[in-house]
Amino acid sequence: MAQVPELHIASLVVHALPPRLSQVSVTIAALPGACVHASAPNGKLVVTLEAPGAAPLLDAVARIQALDGVLSAALVYQCADTLEAMNEDISDADCTP
Repeated sequence: MAQVPELHIASLVVHALPPRLSQVSVTIAALPGACVHASAPNGKLVVTLEAPGAAPLLDAVARIQALDGVLSAALVYQCADTLEAMNEDISDADCTP
């Protein structure tokens, strides 16, 4: 049976030591499928991760948690679906304002 390609998406709040914030942000952004969306001077980062499966997604979270200067990485949201479903166009005609 052929495996259906999936996409896993997760969002994290990462808390880094403020003096290490810049380096932590650069290192996270360099990870495959990672994007740093925002940071605050107190050391907090908003990060999203995309991966083709649960195992690589969890590996990325573990890598972030192990970075020098990271105090914590908390998973906020996780979604998984087939690539076909993720790329499906959805009409907003039925949405009410």
